[in-house]
Amino acid sequence: MSFTQIAESIPKIYLHSNKGKEEVSMLVASKTSGATPLVIACRNGHFYVAQYLIEKCGADVEQPGSVIFDGETIEEAPPLWCAAAAGYLDIVKLLISHGAKVNSTTRTKSTPLRAACFDGHLNIVRYLVQHGADVEIANRHGHTCLMIACYKGHLDVVRYLLELEADVNRRSVKGNTALHDCAESGSLDILKLLLDSGAVMSRDSYGMTPLLAAAVTGHYYIVNFLINHPDVTREEQIDALELCGATFVDKKRDMVKAIYLWKTAMHKRYLPGEKRINKPTPVLRKAYDYVEEVKDPDELDNLIANLDSMRMHALIIRERILGLTHPDTSYYVRYRGAVYADSGRFDRCIDLWNYALDMQQSNRQNVHPMTQSSLFSFTELFSFMMAEEGKQTLRGIVPPADLNEVLRVFTKAVEEVKFAHQKLNETKCSDEGNPTYLTRVMVITLHLACLLLRLMEDSPKTDHQQIRKAIYNFVTLDIKAKKGRRLLHLACCQDASLQWTYPACQFPSSQLAEIILEFGAHPNCKDDDGNTPLHLAAMASPCPPAVPRVLLKHGAHIDTVNNNGDTFATLLKGQKVNEVVDIIKYTKLTCAAARVIQQFKIPYRGVVPVNLESFIACH
Repeated sequence: MSFTQIAESIPKIYLHSNKGKEEVSMLVASKTSGATPLVIACRNGHFYVAQYLIEKCGADVEQPGSVIFDGETIEEAPPLWCAAAAGYLDIVKLLISHGAKVNSTTRTKSTPLRAACFDGHLNIVRYLVQHGADVEIANRHGHTCLMIACYKGHLDVVRYLLELEADVNRRSVKGNTALHDCAESGSLDILKLLLDSGAVMSRDSYGMTPLLAAAVTGHYYIVNFLINHPDVTREEQIDALELCGATFVDKKRDMVKAIYLWKTAMHKRYLPGEKRINKPTPVLRKAYDYVEEVKDPDELDNLIANLDSMRMHALIIRERILGLTHPDTSYYVRYRGAVYADSGRFDRCIDLWNYALDMQQSNRQNVHPMTQSSLFSFTELFSFMMAEEGKQTLRGIVPPADLNEVLRVFTKAVEEVKFAHQKLNETKCSDEGNPTYLTRVMVITLHLACLLLRLMEDSPKTDHQQIRKAIYNFVTLDIKAKKGRRLLHLACCQDASLQWTYPACQFPSSQLAEIILEFGAHPNCKDDDGNTPLHLAAMASPCPPAVPRVLLKHGAHIDTVNNNGDTFATLLKGQKVNEVVDIIKYTKLTCAAARVIQQFKIPYRGVVPVNLESFIACH
């Protein structure tokens, strides 16, 4: 049944049943997929359903729920927020007339007014303001109604908010203003309106001005307008033109326009009668193929004949102007590396990706999805190279994965695990204390370890110690991931497999389990659900016999129970236990005795030695 059908069925249920008030109240307060019937009705514009739920069923106009807008789930959205976001003025009026709080917010602190501004519902914006909506309430990122209207390009909404004297220079948490937002989104009319209303050219926390925000997104017409602003210096004009040129190379693939912008910037550097503004002394980088920036206007024309050099110029310019901390710097380095990989130039890709990863890890303050993404991309690339090594492709023969490069990335991945664990401990009492990032990075690092073990099979013995030491350093961190799972749990869990065409290895992995156990992992360690690695291996479909055999060889108990009372044997799906392992071989007399004590509920605490109590309890 759809959300709409559920909402529409409530009045019918009420009319065609003998349910009392309490039952109806419970029904209208219940949630389906996180949403109440009223939230569903408001989201989908069913006015009469919403009216009936409120007036006849006593639905709470403030009870929030989860709804989906543009593919994104909005948590704790009040009914008024849903109606305002979806553009249903009649329902907005209905809710307010029945006492809905006009400034109620979602989990991310978004108000109904901000939701209406997002999609440009001017009629709803006006009505909400007339009924007390505060235009200055920002969401958790500090983005105001004016900022979002500017970013989405709703000129009429922006004009109305400015008439209400909304703070045109209000800053978000990251220091950007409404002027930054419209420069980034490309609305010149709104930008002019903001400037006429007193907006100033300030810098955000990355040092970006609105001019640079327009340049980095390639909005040349805004760049061309703003470089003539009286508050823009000559140096800022040069940076904007050069940065815009770099964007035309990487994003728009318009090399002619890029050369024109770079040449215009260079002429500004060397204006006759003005002080020369020379480029800084270059730092030649291996990742950029040791390319040095051109300093002569005449040499710029020659770049068009060497596209590789021109692309490196774009990366160099972006790094020089934005700095290493700006996310666009590493993003475009990664992008260029991916282009090289697609063309079969894996060495260039690896150099660029390593440089981008170094950038991300050297300037971090918190965990960042881009770092995780970089590690994932490396794992996928190395897996492809190992699976397709020696094969002829349209771009040439696929080379072998280099052991030293895999080891280099693995070491960085281990550092990311340590950092993610540290940040999780620092924020475990806050909303940011989410172990998902740590778990994901641990899984990626495990896959890299699996690649190292496969490469070790064909490598000289002199390399074995280096590989084993690196994996040992990872294992001995003994960090818990989501659900209290350690590395051995992840190695034995089918859910830890990364999804792509060329998986690094299949999970559960006996090879990984073997080396993790060899380096001191406990074979009977339990996660939050009481599952040992053996339990998780049993849940795989099918359970590969090699995995439980490795675990049992190292001392795993085959009859240990989890929190639900399940054993390895009871968790097997479509397999008989004797088809997977020789149960008699691995059943010890002590385990059998412990099972008898548990089965017949024989009192044992305080009777047997203390060190045996926990042993009996787990059977």
